[in-house]
Amino acid sequence: MKYLITESQLDKSVFKYLDTQNFIRIRKRGWINFVKSRDDEFAKIRYDERASWCYINYDLIAEISSFFSLRESNSEEIIGRWVKNTLKMKVTHTFTIYSETFFIFE
Repeated sequence: MKYLITESQLDKSVFKYLDTQNFIRIRKRGWINFVKSRDDEFAKIRYDERASWCYINYDLIAEISSFFSLRESNSEEIIGRWVKNTLKMKVTHTFTIYSETFFIFE
């Protein structure tokens, strides 16, 4: 059986899922890093405060895509909206990062 849900309903569901991940935010040199624990070396999401760009680790996008049966591009957009909503800052671009390149303490 298929269900039709609105974009706002989908956003709400994904936002709740991301909220339950209990990300810790670490601000460092103009970046806000979303990590699972303070001991993590790599961020799952990284927000550039100067450019208003959001970089999202592919593993998180794949997790959201699989769980909610979404295309990866849709998951990336929704995560970007969640970051915008969570930080109360604009997000002008989102990018998928395919490797562990977000060292927190760069």
